[in-house]
Amino acid sequence: MQRIDECLSLEAALPLFDLHGTDAVEVFDIQGQVIGVLTRTDIEEAQCNKASGRLVGECMRYRVTGITPPSEAQSVDAFGFDQEPLSSLLDALHDGVYITDASGITVTINKAYERITGISRAEVVGFHMADLVKAGFISKSASLEVIRERRPITLVQTIHDSRKIVVTGTPMFKADGSIAYVVTSVRDITELLLAKHAQEQLEQIQRMRETFKVPEVTALSASGVIISRQTEPCFELARRVAKTSAKILIRGETGTGKTLLARYIHQHSDRADGPFMELNCTAFPEGLLEAELFGYTAGAFTGAAPKGKQGLLDVAHGGTLFLDEIGDLSLALQVKLLKVVEENRYLPVGGTAFRQTDVRLITATHQDLHDRVKEGCFREDLFYRISVVPLWLSPLRQRRDEIIPLLSYYLSHFNKLHGLCRRWDPEALELLSSYPWPGNIRELINLTERLTVTVLEDLITATSLPNEVFPCATLCVKHVSGDLRQQVMHFEQQLIHQALASHGSTRAAATALGVDQSTLVKKQRRWRQASI
Repeated sequence: MQRIDECLSLEAALPLFDLHGTDAVEVFDIQGQVIGVLTRTDIEEAQCNKASGRLVGECMRYRVTGITPPSEAQSVDAFGFDQEPLSSLLDALHDGVYITDASGITVTINKAYERITGISRAEVVGFHMADLVKAGFISKSASLEVIRERRPITLVQTIHDSRKIVVTGTPMFKADGSIAYVVTSVRDITELLLAKHAQEQLEQIQRMRETFKVPEVTALSASGVIISRQTEPCFELARRVAKTSAKILIRGETGTGKTLLARYIHQHSDRADGPFMELNCTAFPEGLLEAELFGYTAGAFTGAAPKGKQGLLDVAHGGTLFLDEIGDLSLALQVKLLKVVEENRYLPVGGTAFRQTDVRLITATHQDLHDRVKEGCFREDLFYRISVVPLWLSPLRQRRDEIIPLLSYYLSHFNKLHGLCRRWDPEALELLSSYPWPGNIRELINLTERLTVTVLEDLITATSLPNEVFPCATLCVKHVSGDLRQQVMHFEQQLIHQALASHGSTRAAATALGVDQSTLVKKQRRWRQASI
């Protein structure tokens, strides 16, 4: 914990909180002895009261008492918390319990508190909460806040500068209205995050089972359909029209899963036993694209196979042909494709006789074909032929419910593929679930495989995430213009970036910098959101 002089003004102390990313600093007197703890709340209240010019020693609420633990004869446990059957009742609770008297002296803790925090009874019972804050056992005291405010208080504590717990302090009043005790319940944030993520995945699985039967396919691009409330209407409509022969146009940003949706439609159609062929219209030059789609006869052009070649319209006969990025198809090929759509026949390259075809045509694009039609780049008659049923796949940033299930699914897939046993840290999942994913599902798959094969430990933590996903600026203060707060912020970014590079985890970096781990992570998240 950082230390400041009691004679320093509150106005001068405030930048130190921002510089070190802390909520509390120790205060020492002219002899160099620690006399208490100044919190950010103390400064904020002084600013509200227009008293920011006052000295630190005049405004701090948490003062070290120097109290030594009382003997058994002097015990403050008048209520009998350490006596049976109340003692066994407290120890039976799953949540931690911390009890102080009206002056802030610790009366008792239960076994769950010892388990969650790693702090034993002997270390805290009989000590004042301000002394425990000063000693570094906890970052701030909910009990002292309750005594001061005379109402329930909930906050996040850091235990031994590392573990995060959620604490809720509640006052117990006497008949005369004065406080008798403060009872604080404690829960581990890590356990809460794991429970939250498990519940989200169970809800996703339940929704899929109740609404859709997930198609069984082996190709990675089509395995595991994750359906959220945002995509449920799209998949419901797709399944409803899959049994028909209506032409379907799928729209959505690149990487949103349009090929997956096309496969889903194929596997719920009457053509599920037939082939599913796909062709990206931007993957070939116009001449090769025509040969891939329509095939060619023997000797159709220089270098052609002696016996000619079947096109995808032949290969997909009786099944489904999926044309991705149809908006990039040239006008000349659009005319030929229109013949297929209207008459179910086509002319191979170099051929003189039409061939019949029996395919279900599904197309997709990331472009607005209405605009392409207005620009004269896409035929209006073809547009209306292929978009009898338009479907829209929203980007992943609008499908937040799917992110964690997708991350879990693909991590499991790549673990099997590469013979590894990686797992997500809850903190990393929290950051990834708030990331905007400009590359959509394709970016998510790529990042998951990258982390699977590159991290050194089995646990993928927040510090494993690449800088391009969660950037941390490295500007030096001397190159930064602006007021003092802006320069301090950029200096913070540089220090945190260097600490992460040196220590490899947010916990170790936070310890090295003398700040809470949650403070460091919040700053990273705030800088990342500001850069989007």
